[in-house]
Amino acid sequence: MGVGFGLGLGWSQLALAAGAADALRAFVQDAKAGRASFTQTVHAPNSARTKVSTGRFEFSRPNRFRFEYQKPYAQTIVSDGEKVWFHDPDLNQVTVRKLGDALGSTPAAILAGQSIERDFDLKDQPDQDGLSWVLATPKGKEGTIQSLRVGFKGRSLSVIEIADSFGQRSVLQFADLQILPSLPASTFHFAVPAGADVSAP
Repeated sequence: MGVGFGLGLGWSQLALAAGAADALRAFVQDAKAGRASFTQTVHAPNSARTKVSTGRFEFSRPNRFRFEYQKPYAQTIVSDGEKVWFHDPDLNQVTVRKLGDALGSTPAAILAGQSIERDFDLKDQPDQDGLSWVLATPKGKEGTIQSLRVGFKGRSLSVIEIADSFGQRSVLQFADLQILPSLPASTFHFAVPAGADVSAP
């Protein structure tokens, strides 16, 4: 979201030879772990206002991920495959949720999940802005995500666009994406800071 992969060409060759939907299926199947930096731009509904955040992202299938938002405000989101921790260091608040409640039909389900065909209907879209696109529509209607558009540049995962039921559009752009055979389990361990206010709705 200049993206390069450090491992293998199996799924990336498929990205070149087939549509973006097949490239996404192959990415979910073959990219077992990885890390990247990201820029997230949130577009408010019916407004030109945007909010831009940057940080680092790591994942390991199935269902383990770590988002470290760095600017403009620090925030950490960690899943160990069973629970998800949301940490706001400025307020020293931690919210804990079950993975199924927090993952669902979200970008994390594409980046770290392994059941994309179960959670989404996939449809190739016309090329745009130099990218090949696939539209991922959640099969479940209970969440706030209306659709995800996933863009590949050449053979590399580049962008995820999220449209929600409130009319808000978020764009995740990835850079320096490295596909790895594995990551240490400690990457996805969250230690609650001393004195933190912890809630588990």
